[in-house]
Amino acid sequence: MSSYPAPLARLIKGLCKLPGIGEKTAARLAFHMLKEQKENVLELAESIGKLRLEMGLCRTCFGLSEVDQGSTKGAECKVCQDLRREREKICVVEEPADMVAVENCHEFKGLYHVLHGTISPLNGVGPDSLRIKELMERVRSSGILEIIVATNPTVEGETTALYLSKVIKPLGVKVTRIARGLPMGGDLEYTDAVTLSKAIEGRREI
Repeated sequence: MSSYPAPLARLIKGLCKLPGIGEKTAARLAFHMLKEQKENVLELAESIGKLRLEMGLCRTCFGLSEVDQGSTKGAECKVCQDLRREREKICVVEEPADMVAVENCHEFKGLYHVLHGTISPLNGVGPDSLRIKELMERVRSSGILEIIVATNPTVEGETTALYLSKVIKPLGVKVTRIARGLPMGGDLEYTDAVTLSKAIEGRREI
């Protein structure tokens, strides 16, 4: 990056740290900012600067939430505050972005719990490294009737789902797993064997 002036090189180097952003894309974004109106660039910089200061984790579900004024801890998120939600159901996801994805489908009307990862013994991540203890406390104290496990269909996601089922079912709470199968518009001819087998396994009456 020696060919760039120092301020521009610094910005490009910083942008390259973002996921999926290489040097060419970072340079294109940086040059775009140079062409933008100064007010717009300053507004963007201010938003980035305030992000970590004003965002925290919901004290109940550990999804994203705004930080309480005068505190370093997150307030309850809008979902947890909404008394219209089906409070006897909790959808368990890996990351806050997964919670947003489920919420955006407008199908699930219950509550959430974010684990912030999955069980991965090879990477030294066990149940105690996740928000499983907090989930168990909610199950025991909040009249929960069903836990919907929506971890990703990976080895780690499946391991986590099986573990949750093992520790929650003895409490008399129903544990379900989100269905996996064919995407809308997909062709059987081009579907991999694992996905197709899961689609057949998860079939339902019509």
